[in-house]
Amino acid sequence: MQEELKIYRLSPLAEPDDPNWQNASYQGEVVVAARSSGDARIVASEAELDFLEIDAKPAEGVTTDMASAFRSEKLYTVVEEGPAPDGTERGVLRGEVSVDNIISTQL
Repeated sequence: MQEELKIYRLSPLAEPDDPNWQNASYQGEVVVAARSSGDARIVASEAELDFLEIDAKPAEGVTTDMASAFRSEKLYTVVEEGPAPDGTERGVLRGEVSVDNIISTQL
């Protein structure tokens, strides 16, 4: 049985110069196919680079996906656009999700 997905638009609430962005990079608007509005936040955050995907791990078993701006209700709102067309896979459909969200502190 194919899961029922919907289209969600994640739109920034805060202006690019808002201090709430200090711990996250401004990503702009993103459209995803997901199971729910909460899942839409997860889908967008999973598209970002995570410490577990590179050699710059802060510690074994530590992930940074909970720190994504897409999960913040102060930074992003999620709006349901409607049902996803048949055959649509769960994931980012439009918009660019930057993978430069992890910045090395080594010189």
